[in-house]
Amino acid sequence: MKYVLKKLLSCIITLFIVSFLVFAAFALIPGDPALSKLGTNATQAALDAMRHKMGLDRPFLVRYFTWLFDAVRGNFGNSYSYSMPVASLILDKIPITLTLMVYSMILMVVISVPAGVYASYKEDTPVDRVIQIANQIVMAIPPFFSGILITLFFGIVLKLFTPGGFVSLNANPLKFLGFMFFPALAVALPKSAMVFNLLYTSLNGEKKKDYVRTAYSRGNRSKTVFFSHMLKNASIPTITFLGMAFADMIAGSIIIEQVFGIPGLGRILLTSIQNRDYPVVTGIIMLIAVTVIISNMIVDIIYKIVDPRVDA
Repeated sequence: MKYVLKKLLSCIITLFIVSFLVFAAFALIPGDPALSKLGTNATQAALDAMRHKMGLDRPFLVRYFTWLFDAVRGNFGNSYSYSMPVASLILDKIPITLTLMVYSMILMVVISVPAGVYASYKEDTPVDRVIQIANQIVMAIPPFFSGILITLFFGIVLKLFTPGGFVSLNANPLKFLGFMFFPALAVALPKSAMVFNLLYTSLNGEKKKDYVRTAYSRGNRSKTVFFSHMLKNASIPTITFLGMAFADMIAGSIIIEQVFGIPGLGRILLTSIQNRDYPVVTGIIMLIAVTVIISNMIVDIIYKIVDPRVDA
C-alpha cells in the first residue's frame, strides 16, 4: 500500500508539472487566438472584446489556476474554433483513437510474441536469421512511413481497402474494424519489433542460467525446459514493456490518423494547433500525459507484485 501511495503521489506531482509547462508554453508561443478567430480585418476594439471573452486579458497565473481547478472537475474550457466544450469534443473522438490503440496492441502481441519465441527456439538457424533481418527492417521504418507503404501496397495495389474511405462505427461496425486493421498494423509494426527484441534477448539470456542446465541434467526435454521454465521467466520484463508500449500507442495512433484520414483525436489536434485553439490542444496533450503516466504507474505496481524485490 505504501508503494502504491508513493507512486500515486509521484503521478499527481508529475501531472501538475506537465500541466504548468504545457499551459506556459502556449502562453509564450507567438500568435493571437483572438486574431485567428476574428481574422486580420478585425478592429482593435473587437479584438480587445474577444480577448476579454476568452479570458486572455487576465494575468497568466490567474488563467492557469482557474483552468487547473476547472480541469480537475473535468471542465477543460470551450474550444475557440468549434464553439463547444473541449471535454465533449474529446469524448466524441476518444472511441476512434481508443479503438486504434487497442487494435494496435492486439496486433503487436500477435506479431511479436510468437515471432520472438519461435526465433529464440530456433536460434542460430536460417529461420532465426530471416526473422532477425525482417525485424531489423521493420524497426528501421517510422510509423508514418509504414502507414504510407501499407496504403500504397494494400490500398492502391491490392485494393483491400479504400485510402481515406473511413467508415464510422455507428454506420457499419464490420467495415469500421476492417478499415482500422491497416492503420493499427502501421502503429503496431515498429512496437512489435521492439517487443520481439526484448523477448528474444530475454529468452536467450535465460538459456545461460543455472536452473536451465539443472533442468536439462534431470532429463527434461528441450521443449519442456523452454516453454515451461524459460518462457515463464522471460515473460516478466516483456509484459512490463507491453504495458509501457500501450501508453505510447496513443502518440503513434494520433500520427497514423493523419496518414489514413481518420477523424480521431489526431485530426482535431492538428487543426487546433493550426487555428491556435489552445484549450483543445491543452486538453488533448493532458489526456496523452494522463494516459502515459497512469499506464506507467500501473505497470510499476504490477511489476512490484510480480517481483517484490523492486525498491519501494
